[in-house]
Amino acid sequence: MIQQRLSRSLQTIARQQRQCLRLQQPQTPFSTSSSAIRSFAPPISQRIQQRRQYASAQEAAEGKQGEKSSDGAGKEQMKAEEATQDKATTEDPVQKELEAKKKEVLDVTDKYRRQVADYRNLQEQTRREVQAAKDFALQRFSKDLLESIDNLDRALSNVPADKLTAENQDLLNLHSGLKMTETILMQTLKKHGLERVDPSVEEEKFDPNRHEAVFQAPQPGKTDGVVFHTQQKGFTLNGRVIRPPKVGVVRNG
Repeated sequence: MIQQRLSRSLQTIARQQRQCLRLQQPQTPFSTSSSAIRSFAPPISQRIQQRRQYASAQEAAEGKQGEKSSDGAGKEQMKAEEATQDKATTEDPVQKELEAKKKEVLDVTDKYRRQVADYRNLQEQTRREVQAAKDFALQRFSKDLLESIDNLDRALSNVPADKLTAENQDLLNLHSGLKMTETILMQTLKKHGLERVDPSVEEEKFDPNRHEAVFQAPQPGKTDGVVFHTQQKGFTLNGRVIRPPKVGVVRNG
C-alpha cells in the first residue's frame, strides 16, 4: 500500500513539472520546419570554403603585420648600432690615433717597396754595364790589331801556290811560318771574343747590318743578293761588328 501511494505521488509530481515546463516555453508566431531551414541555409561545403578563406586572409594579415614589425625593429636596431659605432669612432681618440698609425705604416711600406724595386733595377743595370765593359774592353785594342792582321793575310795570299815547292825551300819555310803565326794569333784573339768574318766562303745572304756592299755584278748560276767576293774581311767582338766586311754582291737582273 505504501509503495502504491509513493508511486502515485511521484507520477503526480512529474505531471506537474511537465506542465510547468510547457508554460515556461515561449510561444512563436509560426513554426519553421527543418526542410525550410535547410532550403534557406547555404550548403555545408560553401560554408567550409568561406571559413577557410577567412582564416587564410586573417593569417596573411597577421603575417604581414609581423614582418613589418620585425623589419622595423631590425632597421631601428641597425641604425642604433651604426650611430653607436660612429659616436665611438668620433669620440675615441685612441681609435683615431690607431687609424693614423695604420695609414703611416701603409705609406712607409709602399715607399720601402719602391726603394727596393729601384735598388734592384740599379743592380741589374750595373751588372749589365759591367758585363758590357768586360766584353768590349778590348775593342780599341782589337781595332788597332786589324791592320796588322790584314797585312799578314795579304802576305800569305800573295804568294803563288806554284812557287811553294821543294825547289823554293826558303820561301816554303817562310810561308809555313807565317801561316802558323797567323793561325796561333787568330786562335788567341778568338779566346777573347775577336773573330774574323769572310761571308764569301759560305756564300751568305747579304745583310746590310753586318756587311758593306762595295759593288754588284752578275754571276751566272748564283742567286741574287748573295755575297760572292770579299774585298776586305770583317771582324766581330763578342758578336758585335767592329768592322764590316767589304763584299761584292750578285745581281743578275
